[in-house]
Amino acid sequence: MKKGIHPEAYRTVVFKDISCDESFLTKSCAASNENVTWEDGNEYPLVKVEISSMSHPFFTGKMKFVDTAGRIDKFNTRFAKYAKKMEKPGLEDESDNT
Repeated sequence: MKKGIHPEAYRTVVFKDISCDESFLTKSCAASNENVTWEDGNEYPLVKVEISSMSHPFFTGKMKFVDTAGRIDKFNTRFAKYAKKMEKPGLEDESDNT
C-alpha cells in the first residue's frame, strides 16, 4: 500500500440519507458545511447522501424508484431529436441504399 495517499483527518460525522430521512453516526473525512446535534447531545458535522444501506434496494429488499436531479427528464430531452428522426418515414431505408 502506498504511503501518504490516505487522508489522516478522520472525525466523527453524521450521515443523513435524504431519501428515507434516516441518519447514522460514523467516522469519515468527508467535508461538510452543516452541523447537527446528535442523540448524545454533541454537535457533529452533517453529510447528506442520496442513498445509503438504509434505502438501497439490495439491503432493504424493496424496489424504490429515486429520480434525483431529473435524470430521466434530462435523458428524454437530450434524445428527443433522435426519436423524432426515427418517426419520419423513409429514414430507416436510407441506410439500405447501397
